[in-house]
Amino acid sequence: MTGAEASPRPEGQQVRAGSVLTPANLVSLSRVPLALAFAVFSGVEVRLVVLAVAAATDLLDGWLARRLGPSRLGAWMDPVSDKVFMFTAFVVLAMTGALAWIEVGGVLLRDVLAPLGFLASVVARRPVAVPARFGGKAVTVGQTLTLLAWLLESSLLRPLAWATAAMALYAIADYGRLAIRSAEQTEHRGG
Repeated sequence: MTGAEASPRPEGQQVRAGSVLTPANLVSLSRVPLALAFAVFSGVEVRLVVLAVAAATDLLDGWLARRLGPSRLGAWMDPVSDKVFMFTAFVVLAMTGALAWIEVGGVLLRDVLAPLGFLASVVARRPVAVPARFGGKAVTVGQTLTLLAWLLESSLLRPLAWATAAMALYAIADYGRLAIRSAEQTEHRGG
């Protein structure tokens, strides 16, 4: 998800690279205990609140990073915190049998393959970090709506899961295309 537009820090200043306790990082990190709360508390109302807070923190951390300045750690911590929350929430969902494991796998496909693709680029000694893109953001929205449909016992649960899986396939193809283009440009520059 993306946050509201914010004025970037003057002249694109970045928070000290070693800064760990930036406001944006703390907000990102809050999704880890939220994931635990989603798993531990079984009440629908509690899980709805946890999901809403997790979605809000996903918006807020980006806004804070743009407003106060990003950190290198935050660029890593935000997507990892997102994945921890989504994996936890969808494992909880899958354990209820509301969706088949293959459907849950489809919903989480982007979250599994994107990090594997990055690791492959690191192993190949050509690391390519791909910035957030529309397809990836659409997957996050789809995942959140799928969890919401499950919590509300909506008949849209399965269609949303399949739509999110389709968006994940698009996002993976988009990220892959961009990574290949970036690698080719690096190769042409002699890097």
